[in-house]
Amino acid sequence: MTDTTAQLVSDYLDHGKLPNLPNGHFIDGKFVAGSTGEMLQSFDPGNGKVIGTFATGNAKDIDDAVASSQKGFEIWRRMKPSQRCDILNKASELLLKNEAIVSVMETIDSGKTLVEAQGDVRNSARLLQYYAGAADKLDGRSINMGEDLTAWTSREPVGVTAHIIPWNYPTSTFVRGVAPALAAGCSVVAKPAETTPYTALLIAEILSEAGVPDGVVNVVTGLGSTAGAPLVVDPRVKHVTFTGSVGTGVNVMQAVAPNVTRLTLELGGKSPLVALSDSDVEAVAEGALWAIFSNAGQICSAGSRLVLHDSIHDDVMSRLLEKTKGLKWGHGLRNPDMGAINSDLHLGRVKAHVDAARDRGRSILTGGNVTTDQETGQGWFFEPTIIDRLATDDAAVQEEIFGPVLAVQVVKSDEDAIQAANATEFGLVAGVYSRDISRALRLARELDAGQITINDYWAGGIELPFGGNGKSGFGREKGWEGLDAYTKTKSIAVRL
Repeated sequence: MTDTTAQLVSDYLDHGKLPNLPNGHFIDGKFVAGSTGEMLQSFDPGNGKVIGTFATGNAKDIDDAVASSQKGFEIWRRMKPSQRCDILNKASELLLKNEAIVSVMETIDSGKTLVEAQGDVRNSARLLQYYAGAADKLDGRSINMGEDLTAWTSREPVGVTAHIIPWNYPTSTFVRGVAPALAAGCSVVAKPAETTPYTALLIAEILSEAGVPDGVVNVVTGLGSTAGAPLVVDPRVKHVTFTGSVGTGVNVMQAVAPNVTRLTLELGGKSPLVALSDSDVEAVAEGALWAIFSNAGQICSAGSRLVLHDSIHDDVMSRLLEKTKGLKWGHGLRNPDMGAINSDLHLGRVKAHVDAARDRGRSILTGGNVTTDQETGQGWFFEPTIIDRLATDDAAVQEEIFGPVLAVQVVKSDEDAIQAANATEFGLVAGVYSRDISRALRLARELDAGQITINDYWAGGIELPFGGNGKSGFGREKGWEGLDAYTKTKSIAVRL
């Protein structure tokens, strides 16, 4: 897996040639055929064509993977933390070495641009490196119990962990859960989304090559109903990390409840970018552009709402409209400004949202239509879209569209801005623009979101904990807090 990016891109775009794709599930350190032999098709959203097939996992495959993970856990948890550290560092190096094939496959499989996929892979390598550094630092603490007792705590791995991976960031979401789980000494069974199965399989192979023992990392591909469902209800699984829609997240909560399985949920968002009256209007326009149109808006933390003070509305919107109308879209491997919608099914969902807004008489300033690659006329694309001056109770403000659609709200005061920003059931991310840092900090204190950035949007990296409030979920990933889900605290007391 050392082909150069340019060669892989040329082979695919010019000749339709793909790299050798993983075949089967990854269980017990090797690729194995699915128990039924049934296969699903995977599509390239950039042209709508089939790129390959992958195994359809079922309860038998999940049973094999969890059993393998149980055995792997007993080996992995007893390894010296320094050994786990070395292996994860090696995995980081190997992932960067194989950046070309992983990023090209993520682009073809998900529809995003190549530069976005490359950033995803590099970020994933950093995640592995970051948690490698944590593997030998998960210490407990001593506790003063008085002269007759001494006590301390230790942090221990929870056991087999399950990871349900979404399709919008299939590489980094896989790694951001798997890396801390491995650092803590846990083992893993992952189920990638059925529209993006390949990068999880590639990275599982890289982890094995780095020295992760057989059985510690397992990947079962397939549908949520046939593979994901039996995974989350397996009583041998001690923690589930789920990233996806609110509805499916609620189903997962209900499914794990009888086993009292630990759970991290990262669900939807309708995140506001709030621009106060003294904001730098050019910075707001540029920030809003990429907050919503990166990855074609298919990001849970996308800045899908722009909450503008009335005094700067016209100036910001004129700049933002000019920038939006200049965006180019097309197949991700050609690195346009915006890539494809991940599937024909999801394209229909985005279209339905915008059509409904149009039917309600809402002001669509630009975009609003299904389209295709501007060069080839193929693929699943939606025009960059802005809907202006929406009321707080409008569906385009309240519902997650998960596409390149920006909802604009207008306010007349900081208090109005706070109410507008907090007026949905979500609480994932927010941005605040103001030249007055005290004013911005006061607003940030009042916003209900798991992560807030001032005078930028979605700034920061893997060191910052990430997660939501309300229907955006609970638990935190990334940062040191990302280890909490995969460890349990044991207290030990001794009478002297």
